[in-house]
Amino acid sequence: MFRVGFQMDPIENIDPFSDSSFRLAEEAQNRGYSIFQYLPGDLIFSKNRILATGKYIELNRNSKPPFTVISNTTIDIGRDLDVLWLRQDPPFNMNYITSTYLLDFVRNKILIVNNPFWVRNSPEKLLVLNYPQLIPATVISNRLDVIQKFRDQIGDIILKPLYGNGGAGVFKIDKNDKNFHALFEFFQINSSEPLIAQEFIPEVSHGDKRIILLDGEILGAINRIPKKGEIRSNMHVGGKAVATELSIDDKTICKEISRNLKLNGQLFVGIDVIGGKLTEINVTSPTGLQELERFKKKNLSSKVWDKIISKI
Repeated sequence: MFRVGFQMDPIENIDPFSDSSFRLAEEAQNRGYSIFQYLPGDLIFSKNRILATGKYIELNRNSKPPFTVISNTTIDIGRDLDVLWLRQDPPFNMNYITSTYLLDFVRNKILIVNNPFWVRNSPEKLLVLNYPQLIPATVISNRLDVIQKFRDQIGDIILKPLYGNGGAGVFKIDKNDKNFHALFEFFQINSSEPLIAQEFIPEVSHGDKRIILLDGEILGAINRIPKKGEIRSNMHVGGKAVATELSIDDKTICKEISRNLKLNGQLFVGIDVIGGKLTEINVTSPTGLQELERFKKKNLSSKVWDKIISKI
């Protein structure tokens, strides 16, 4: 029996009908695999071993909470698991980075999805910079004058935290927006991290495609439509998922990035495409799997597990 671990945020807080981690764990359970879940803060380095304090669980999406605890225990990750899913959400901070350093000690003993070394070195808003021909005009800086000059040249821009997630702190700044300086000051007060500014893509009103890649190959895609009055399409902030097809530009983007994803052990990845432009490569905890399964009417989680077992 395969032994599967999930390093993720509290399972008590997730929606079992939309959460991708839950669906992946559910499919593992259906195959007879054991499920161990723990929080990032429960990792322990002791006597040259990586331990985790957590719980073995049995899932049931129709119960509240959607799981039953079988036992609470501390395991040796390198000895007691066959597969570990690295699935906690950003923010990409030192706590997150520390967990990837600790997991580096066991990544040659078990399969970790995704490879913690490359997760650490591939923040979603930075990884896309390797593909300048695919992305909208972009600048990263914590200097007001730099972003001001970029806005003067480009026009309308999107301004957001470099290490944020889920659409939090994302603003559209018009070319003549008089709130720009105040907004920049607000960011500076709350964080010392740089900001990322990108050319605003008007096609976002028609949706932001989330394309899921499995070992570099296209598993499928959904389109996330912003709710009325919003420019953010993230489902965390009310975006609606609808079925979609891939354009030639979408397929070209996938082909361009797939080789590096495969080489770097990034098995389960979600990329964001707006108007034929690549905006993010999500390697931390990409979402959209359950919505995709509903549109395709296929058990795509089983396909994910088939790929993982083949890697083991």
